[in-house]
Amino acid sequence: MSKIRVTYSALISLSSNLISVVTGLVFVIIITRSLSLEEFGTWGLISGLLAYAVIVNPVVCYWSTREIARGEKSGKTAVVTNSALSFLGVTIYVIIAYFVAIQSNFDESIILFAAILIPVIFLNEILVSIIRGWKSHSLNYGFLAFEISKIFFVLIFVYYWNLGLFGAILATFAAYIPSIIILLIYNIPKIKDEFNFEYVKKWFKLFWVPTYRKLPSILLLTDVVIFSTITGSVVGVAYFTAARTIGYLVDHTRSIAQAMYPKLLESGKQEYLQENLMLFFFLSFPLVAMSITFSEAGLFILNPIYVIAAPVVLFLSLKSFFTSLNSNFFLALQGLEKVDIDKKSTFKDYAKSKLMLHPTFQLIRSGIYFGSLVVIFSFNDTQNFEIDLISLWALIGLLIELPLTLYMIILVKKQFTLDLEWSSIMKYFLTCLGVFSLTYFLMQNFLIFDKDVFIFLPNLLVFVIFSVSLYLIITIIIDKRVKLLTKKIWFELNSKTK
Repeated sequence: MSKIRVTYSALISLSSNLISVVTGLVFVIIITRSLSLEEFGTWGLISGLLAYAVIVNPVVCYWSTREIARGEKSGKTAVVTNSALSFLGVTIYVIIAYFVAIQSNFDESIILFAAILIPVIFLNEILVSIIRGWKSHSLNYGFLAFEISKIFFVLIFVYYWNLGLFGAILATFAAYIPSIIILLIYNIPKIKDEFNFEYVKKWFKLFWVPTYRKLPSILLLTDVVIFSTITGSVVGVAYFTAARTIGYLVDHTRSIAQAMYPKLLESGKQEYLQENLMLFFFLSFPLVAMSITFSEAGLFILNPIYVIAAPVVLFLSLKSFFTSLNSNFFLALQGLEKVDIDKKSTFKDYAKSKLMLHPTFQLIRSGIYFGSLVVIFSFNDTQNFEIDLISLWALIGLLIELPLTLYMIILVKKQFTLDLEWSSIMKYFLTCLGVFSLTYFLMQNFLIFDKDVFIFLPNLLVFVIFSVSLYLIITIIIDKRVKLLTKKIWFELNSKTK
């Protein structure tokens, strides 16, 4: 039996992700105010290129979570095998990065230097995959260690030593080390078994399942590579990356489903999805509203030159909401799939399973997105930067996400018996609308945009704290589910202090 506690996992995950919002913002502020526009664009390009390297990462990670959740002893084999696969990831990255750098006349040395991130990413991800299968709340401790450490290291390498983009890469590399150490310690019970080559044979025999599943997200994450390769510029990437930093706040809600997936694998009880969706709506509405309401102010904090990208944040925040919702649906449907339990399952069985059906639709979505971007970037005058082109880029991503969301809702209704409390959902939405409309009005009249971040940020935090606190207070008063959640949080906190 696993040690997964759904409520506690959601609480810890929520707390760690709220902290990561702060640490992530501090990290990006240091980066954006220390790097030039071109350097920050290159940083965004590197993030896109890394997606190609990690395409082989799920070959082991995907199956290890499912196996550990079902009590199998594949931990040590998974760690060793995935670490070895990281060298293949490095090779893939170097080849593609070199080609992109040559095509676009970028500094190839700094892009190739970023390959040092790949081995630590692979090791960290396999440890996360293992702990997700049996003690999912503990993976947040590694996550927090990474988030806090990267602030410490970026201050040293970028702010004090002024190493620029090289410093940002070194800071990220060093931040993975504390996370890996913590996850290794927690995972000791699951990685002390003997190496079993039978698991390796199974993973490589079925490598196409997780690889096929990963391919759509590769296309989505490499939109910055498409832009850079076609235009030969990273200026647009810089603005898009800055907007994505603010617009993707709601993306943090994906982590609250981390306990639902292994629980469904373990027990198959469908009520976990319903509870997870209610919590998702309660948290996602204010995060989307924050992204939109504070878009201009958030970009101003990063660097005043990025303020013109505020319209881009609107489209990205809405897209991120639907992407996060779809992520919950995908995880739930995969959690019910049992095809990999039967050792005699054939290629046809896997191809017809839920493990493969959903990535197929994702691949179609990603292909349309990919093709649309190639067309608009190729037939626009991208030599002279225009924010309208970046806004169109974000809008296309939003529009393509909507049909998939509709399809997923229909599919989930067929597989799950859901009885969502729509009255509560409407309370969250209307409360959010009222609170953040009021906040926006107050900001327009009282917030002064001071270029000194140490003066502007404290003033902005007053409005952030006001809006979040008011939303929480009102929902606690008017909604019984939030009252119950508050009691659960209080109980968990008291149980830990006793």
